[in-house]
Amino acid sequence: MALLEAHEIFRRYGSTQALAGASLVLERGEIVALMGANGAGKSTLVKILSGVERADQGTVRLNGREIAPKSPAEAARCGIVTVHQSTDVVGIPGLSVADSLLLHRYVTGKMPYFLSRSAVLRAAGRVTAHAGFELPLDRDFAELGAAERQLVAIARALSDKADVLILDEPTASLSGTECRRLYKILLSLKARGLAILLISHRTADLAAVADRVEVLRGGRNAGAFRRPLDLDAAVETMIGRSLARARPAQRADLGAPVLSLTGARLLPDSPAFDLTVHAGEVVAVTGVLGAGKSRLLSALFGIGRLAGGEATLDGAPYRPTGPADAIARGVALAAEDRHRSSLMPRDWPGSSIAATISLPHLRRWYPFDLMMSGRERQEADRAIARLGIKAAGADASVWSLSGGNQQKTVLARWEVVPGRLLLLDEPFQGVDVGARHDIIATIRSHRDRATLIATSDPEEAHEVADRVFVMDQHSLHSIAPRPALSPAPAPAPAFPLERSAP
Repeated sequence: MALLEAHEIFRRYGSTQALAGASLVLERGEIVALMGANGAGKSTLVKILSGVERADQGTVRLNGREIAPKSPAEAARCGIVTVHQSTDVVGIPGLSVADSLLLHRYVTGKMPYFLSRSAVLRAAGRVTAHAGFELPLDRDFAELGAAERQLVAIARALSDKADVLILDEPTASLSGTECRRLYKILLSLKARGLAILLISHRTADLAAVADRVEVLRGGRNAGAFRRPLDLDAAVETMIGRSLARARPAQRADLGAPVLSLTGARLLPDSPAFDLTVHAGEVVAVTGVLGAGKSRLLSALFGIGRLAGGEATLDGAPYRPTGPADAIARGVALAAEDRHRSSLMPRDWPGSSIAATISLPHLRRWYPFDLMMSGRERQEADRAIARLGIKAAGADASVWSLSGGNQQKTVLARWEVVPGRLLLLDEPFQGVDVGARHDIIATIRSHRDRATLIATSDPEEAHEVADRVFVMDQHSLHSIAPRPALSPAPAPAPAFPLERSAP
């Protein structure tokens, strides 16, 4: 008997059929990856399993018993716990990691009213011991990085005695080293008999830990793949077209140099490096988090400055005084966290697709402060058609879009007035493979513009770029060869669990 079985689940939102008979089976001691393009129904299925939404039709059984949780708390009591991509709400700045681990117990009144600090630490220690790894219990939650916040969320979920653990994009903000540590923890939890449902757009995650891949398309099951995983076939099933046709060809007929860095230093004591990016060329810089990739792009956009060396743009000295100066010179940046840096807050007047695209161009389009929505809407309509943005229209809120369509909208901002140099920081974060290929096609369609991309995922770097550099300790050290799209499949290694230093 399967541990979890979701059978022919249907869910409609108005005229949109989000799920059209999707099914899912999880066995104990199994890691199943759920793949699907944005809008395929992954999120809706997870919401139904975790009690956020109710199915219109279909059944969910856990240990043979039919369940229909009405809230995440009720789902957790049944044995299904979800750890979401955003870990900001896992704890509260000012509280310790120990308090964050016990936060749900405080809220539900399961902790004694009077507690000594030593008792709190002992209780939190039992939570991490049950999870099988250690955490710095006395540290302020605000000081934790994305990887440690993810572990706090997992440890707290396991303290609820979960049978099923659902992880939504757990590696989206992690470095390669942090990903490998998480893989080991997941394999350890699998060995203890947990069923894990993994939602991820990164094929490296699937190759490392997944026993099986289930693919959704259009709210239905489109295919299933078991080890040894054929990841290219899984991706083709998901996007409905051949990867061989989608993969960009490496260019040989490049234009003149657009950006040239000579003896560049990102920090006063970091090694100097040279870099040239030509018109029509896409160059990617990959490396671990903190290697200096974002610092390089920020300096080129005028947010920071190079600590040394010379930069030229189209042969002229280039040292921008700020983002406005960079934009005026034809340099554009799509920063790493689009929600904080590229999108206006929800419910603000500027949160529509049209306003999001027009924001950096308002002075150019409306030089006399005459705000007419005509051009905004026209440019947005063209961008929606050209980039394949799935939206109700130009006036729709950008927050109503999927992650891939949000990123297309951010990219469209710099497509309506193409510049000379496009800087993209982690452009595929939270973007499904189908949308990623659309974005890559747009990036590579320009013959007169140079593109510089920073990404911590080497696979993504090689997928999009003509040349790939590796950054380490704030300097470019080597050019990585361009491999095949995905490595040959191999069985997931039975890693021993490594404990982290407190």
